[in-house]
Amino acid sequence: MFKVLVSDPISDLGISLLTEAPDVSIDKKPGLSEDELVAIIGEYDALLVRSQTRVTERIMSAGKRLKVIGRAGVGVDNIDLEAATRSGIIVINAPDGNTITTCEHTFAMMMALARHIPQAYQKTVSGVWDRKSFVGVELRNKVLGVLGMGRIGSEVAARAKAFGMTVYGYDPFLTEERAEKLGVRLATVDEILKDADFITVHTPLTPETRHMIGKEQFAKIKPGVRIINCARGGIIDEKALVEAIDAGIVAGAAFDVFEEEPPAPDHPFLNHPKIIVTPHLGASTVEAQENVAVDVSEQLLHILRGEPFKNAVNMPPVPADVRAKLEPYFALGKKLGSFAAQFSEGPVKEISITYAGDLANVDTAPLTRYVVEGVLAHHLGADVVNVVNAMHFAKTRSLNITVSSTQATKGFTNSISVTIRTSKEERLVAGALLNGFGARITQIDKYPVDVETEGHLLLISHHDKPGIIGRVGTLLGNNDINIATMKVGRKVIGGDAIMVLGVDKAVPKEVLGQLVALPELDSAKEIYLG
Repeated sequence: MFKVLVSDPISDLGISLLTEAPDVSIDKKPGLSEDELVAIIGEYDALLVRSQTRVTERIMSAGKRLKVIGRAGVGVDNIDLEAATRSGIIVINAPDGNTITTCEHTFAMMMALARHIPQAYQKTVSGVWDRKSFVGVELRNKVLGVLGMGRIGSEVAARAKAFGMTVYGYDPFLTEERAEKLGVRLATVDEILKDADFITVHTPLTPETRHMIGKEQFAKIKPGVRIINCARGGIIDEKALVEAIDAGIVAGAAFDVFEEEPPAPDHPFLNHPKIIVTPHLGASTVEAQENVAVDVSEQLLHILRGEPFKNAVNMPPVPADVRAKLEPYFALGKKLGSFAAQFSEGPVKEISITYAGDLANVDTAPLTRYVVEGVLAHHLGADVVNVVNAMHFAKTRSLNITVSSTQATKGFTNSISVTIRTSKEERLVAGALLNGFGARITQIDKYPVDVETEGHLLLISHHDKPGIIGRVGTLLGNNDINIATMKVGRKVIGGDAIMVLGVDKAVPKEVLGQLVALPELDSAKEIYLG
């Protein structure tokens, strides 16, 4: 008989699979302190939580029988994943449970925004019958721009089509083929800004997506656009949005999320007549709360019974001998994937990984997960993608992954090369461990280099002419950006070349623009490797 402890409030319907299972005994004890959990957790095979219980290393160390921890929700920030992995405890969540409810909330916000429903309600119940102030717009024949075409964005697009809207979709993994299947027009962010009457965002919050719609974008956005954010606070620059609304550029906005939650009492959204707000209700439906509990209960049963399962969010077991050989390369693989993702332009279609040297004789599947995690985490967020679910996310986005091996190492004991093919281009980055420890990038496209895999890097493509390095250094110095390291790569004197600069802080977009404007310089990209 398997014993399961439920330590947070979860509906009986949500855990009915567990309560009705003949081989499971379930105890519901919400509100326990850490000490109380430590005292009893040794009796249980599984722990089921929501967001209140903080599952610490101390609790897991006391859970001698504990095989699995289930989180009835999406996030797992209240669970120490590293400690769970060290203890051999599987952690699972329910990533799909809030898809429909968040999609429907997005449409509720869109309709309320189009027809001024909250403002009209407030004025009507205050005793004022005012029809003239609240003339709205129809959704039919309007262009909806969807930034982020994952699960939720795709559901929003399907419903928008039913309303007679034309849908433009942007996503770093959206290809022409998938866009056609979804019935949306594949578009760039700039095309959406130019043509959309409504814009809704459904991307994770990453360094790349933070303020992806800001002052620069509002300067070229279609006048009269309406904006909805039910994804993450910070994707849209709140201050710039208020300024755009007050300037008459944006007709209105509807936000379920804020950069800081809860927002301060004097937040400009809270009393603005053209902005609708809700307190992060995207996943707050009875059905969603039950769905996540049902999903996790089902997977928890599979794990306890030794059956195939999904939605694990920590590292699966790897044989000790294989792990000993691969573990030194995990961080390198992840950083090569991240570098390749930041380096390339256009929707990613394929990731090709080549292992050289002794790695060719090892089962590199665990290492491949780290490479794919590095690629996807850059676009989808490190809080969303991890080493376990990376392959699942790749599959759901029709991302082709190929792996090959060779004995040829080009001077290194072992090496890893990652090639990303997008709808626009093909890019390669390779790396190795120097003396078995120091991770290095050894090749970028056709250029041999020796670059450390950490911090802020500035990758510059240029023509190999005298004076370019000096002009770049002067420009960065004038912008208070210190150069810590510099590596150059070229094939022939006077031909195309690259330089990779390690700098002490992030390089603003305007400085990147100034660099590109320099003579003989083709491109400049900032790459951050943590």
